[in-house]
Amino acid sequence: MQTNPVIWFEIYVQDMARAKAFYETLLQRTLEKLNTPDTLEGGVELWAFPMDSTAMGASGALAKMEGCGSGGGGTLVYFTCEDCAVEAARAAPAGGSVLKEKFAIGEYGHIALINDTEGNVVGLHSMK
Repeated sequence: MQTNPVIWFEIYVQDMARAKAFYETLLQRTLEKLNTPDTLEGGVELWAFPMDSTAMGASGALAKMEGCGSGGGGTLVYFTCEDCAVEAARAAPAGGSVLKEKFAIGEYGHIALINDTEGNVVGLHSMK
């Protein structure tokens, strides 16, 4: 069986409480704490985005791990939205900012780019 190539993502953060509050406000979804192995050197704290294994798309988590900084690194994660302008409007009140307001990408819908509270840029995508 062929699958989509992306199966998981992690957004690295410095302040988990702040980042968790930002994404829960932005996406209006509750993140879930993931158990991590005690044997993992340096430890990692993971809070996962909700996932439905029968739906399309990849899931992932906010991650806080020693030696892994947040901020721009050349990879951009897009979250699906009903109307990306709605989520983009939540960015600033939640402590982030809008980098690029909603704009059309032809037959592929619309996107907006935001900065989170940790210096990461993330994308928002909608067909509307």
